[in-house]
Amino acid sequence: MSIRNLNALFSPDTIALIGASNRAGSVGAVLARNLFEGGFAGPILTVNPNERAIRSSLNYHTVSELPLAPDLAIIATPPDSVPGLIRELGERGCRAAVVITAGFGEGERADGKALKQAMLEAAKPYLMRIVGPNCLGILLPHRGINASFAHIMPQKGDIAFVTQSGAVATSILDWASARGIGFSHVVSLGSMSDVDFGDMLDYLALDPKTRSILIYMEAVTEARKFLSAARMASRNKPVVVVKAGRSDAGAKAALSHTGALAGSDAVYDAAFRRAGMLRVNTLDELFQAAGTLATGIRVKGDRLAILTNGGGAGVLAVDELADRQGHLAELSETTIERLDALLPKAWSHANPVDILGDAPGQRYAGALEALLDERGADAILVMNCPAAVADSLDAAQSVVATLGERRPAVLTCWLGEAAPAEARQLFAAKRIPTYQTPEQAIAAFSHLSNYWRNQQALMETPPAVADDIIIDKASAEAIIDSVLEDGRSVLTEPEAAAILSAYGIPTVAAIAVKTPEEASEAAKQLGFPVVLKILSRDISHKSDVGGVQLNLASSAAVSQAATDMLASVRRVAPEARVDGFNVQPMIRRPGAHELILGVAEDSVFGPIILFGQGGTAAEVIGDRVIGLPPLNPLLAKEMIRTTRISRLLQGYRDRPAVDLEAITLTLIKLSQLVCDLDRVAELDINPLLADSSGVVALDARIVVRDAHGQRRPLAIRPYPQQLERVIETRNGQRYALRPIRPEDEGALVDMLRHSSPDDVRLRFFAAIRSVDHAFAARLTQIDYDREMAFVAMTPGKQEIVGVVRLSADPDKEKAEFAIMVRSDMKGTGLGYRLMQQLLDYARDSGILQLYADILRENHAMRQMADEFGFVTQPVKDETDTVTVVLNL
Repeated sequence: MSIRNLNALFSPDTIALIGASNRAGSVGAVLARNLFEGGFAGPILTVNPNERAIRSSLNYHTVSELPLAPDLAIIATPPDSVPGLIRELGERGCRAAVVITAGFGEGERADGKALKQAMLEAAKPYLMRIVGPNCLGILLPHRGINASFAHIMPQKGDIAFVTQSGAVATSILDWASARGIGFSHVVSLGSMSDVDFGDMLDYLALDPKTRSILIYMEAVTEARKFLSAARMASRNKPVVVVKAGRSDAGAKAALSHTGALAGSDAVYDAAFRRAGMLRVNTLDELFQAAGTLATGIRVKGDRLAILTNGGGAGVLAVDELADRQGHLAELSETTIERLDALLPKAWSHANPVDILGDAPGQRYAGALEALLDERGADAILVMNCPAAVADSLDAAQSVVATLGERRPAVLTCWLGEAAPAEARQLFAAKRIPTYQTPEQAIAAFSHLSNYWRNQQALMETPPAVADDIIIDKASAEAIIDSVLEDGRSVLTEPEAAAILSAYGIPTVAAIAVKTPEEASEAAKQLGFPVVLKILSRDISHKSDVGGVQLNLASSAAVSQAATDMLASVRRVAPEARVDGFNVQPMIRRPGAHELILGVAEDSVFGPIILFGQGGTAAEVIGDRVIGLPPLNPLLAKEMIRTTRISRLLQGYRDRPAVDLEAITLTLIKLSQLVCDLDRVAELDINPLLADSSGVVALDARIVVRDAHGQRRPLAIRPYPQQLERVIETRNGQRYALRPIRPEDEGALVDMLRHSSPDDVRLRFFAAIRSVDHAFAARLTQIDYDREMAFVAMTPGKQEIVGVVRLSADPDKEKAEFAIMVRSDMKGTGLGYRLMQQLLDYARDSGILQLYADILRENHAMRQMADEFGFVTQPVKDETDTVTVVLNL
């Protein structure tokens, strides 16, 4: 249900505590104490059948006796009583509940699961939202609400902390209290029977009191909702997550390499990157990262300059930087010359810039000023080690004075305990990030760099994929039909190769034969040398049973190899059915790299794509990265860049660089295959040979599912190609209409440039002199799951002449719309036709209400809304907008 009724949860006027108690040490007593002492300004009503008063406040014996309908109920009663209480509260008008009680299916107990379902069924008629069960509760310092059994009430702040673990919540509260860190929200989700991470991200993304969102996560429930909400929230404010359970122990066994290699944590990692979130590994890093991002400094790369008065500290920082895949900035000759003129002759003459242990503040100031002008550095780390011959505070004051009102990417690290105390206080007062150790400082820089990279991926506009890619989906589907009709799930190699060919992925020519004699004749046709492979519907990994022979140079060699292969298979896999042999030319590409591409299905996020170093040792090497489809060229290239083998692919010594565009295009084609063929359960291309001349798949393995085996949906809704069509206006003009794509940014900006300033102002409610990338990206990079924008294009041209847009709330009940037609196309009926298309889409999507805010002076838009049956809502006379609403 997402954010529906979450205002009752986080902004209640009246709270009821069901299960309040006077018994010292009980959960009900602690909850009562925390609620009454939290500072909440509204009524707090308690319910306990055996008490006259709770903490000197009149108690009620049942929910029906309550004199007011509570907006929020806190429930701490035995589990059997909870479904009935939820129903009673719903009948009274309560819209949100926090269920503290455990015993609702933890550990997979059937009776508990039945209780949880009964609780949800009781809440459903009243659209009542539930946090928990089995949770610590919620703490809202700005509202004075401590609806938890935590031992401490946090300070007011601008950090929201959302956690599945109550124990982690109390630990963090204690940790933050000692450091003076405040919160806007602390929410313990517990078992997440209803309210989950997606709901919280949707709510907190728009909360004005929250500047950053921190998450402790154990699992995601609804992947598409989570990713949709996370991508939206990450565009507005930093979202930092620590995920428990990072080992590969949960990786499932599978027939394909990809299924075996794709551990669940690697998939979570891919999801966090795709959503623009920053992932860290520890709770300490979680708050360190939040503190760093909260200072407002940002970096645009991973090149670091280090300024230090201690060589050893600088070396430690360099080591940590290398471990975190960062890079030392290369100082320009100009910077070196400036530093030479400022520093003693014994300075390091390189990065790290060691200005020696006796460096006074003035030396720090001069060196920092020079480094601030160094274009080869994305950030500067200024370090200080205490020394008897120099004043740490003087150095800190000089750094602060040098920066002045500027906010460049400068981090500080004053080592020690007592000596740097004042310096750290000074940095904190000026919101300059400061750390106690080189490792902490480098971790902070890594957080900034990773956050920048993820945000870039979230906002970058990909280039258009070539339109000449030919895909034969029907042929691929026919092959799958034939395999399933044969009672099989594993495709033979020729069948797998045919599916790859249908999606334009280069494969090796092959001839399938039945006998050793036929294999020998096929080899003659292809030309020697050849490769011989066993053809069996029951053998997945051919090399494991001696089913592959390479570099066969004669007919006799082929015949003998086939005979030996049959004997080997009968010995190692006697139950396997042998259908014959596959004969292929021996591919000689001596400088080529072996890669692996794959498809598998994650239990949470659905279909995933794998890329990495291939060959028979793929599992041992473990150089791979996971991505979530659909992919575009930028996402595919980022996957390639993340692997270790990517450095080899760029060429070295006498090996030329490979055709990276060919690898990128293959990943995109594979992504399209995933989106199109939902019956493909697992797929391996191993190896995919790649060199400067292109790529070719030498071997492929595909596992399919029948119609009864339902695939989990894609975690990110792909481009809805089925919505493409041609429309015609009332004057007979035809336009190509399709959903907007990220690569439409340039065409959209061009449309706005060719529209009058007044028309742009009427659409965006403000004069817009120029459209920057961030604004244009937000308009073109939409989440098709909750947004839609259709562009109208003149047939045969790549110019946009009209756009109509719909943005639904997370519940997908109400949606705001907007429409714009290029100025020279107004009056042609295009706007009217776009509005018809939008209404059809909204109805098909189950949206119940459309609305829009329109400037009063926009008479043409108001008239069109009237023609379509929109009702203008009453507004105050002094406002310059009106709201039109249509119930569908």
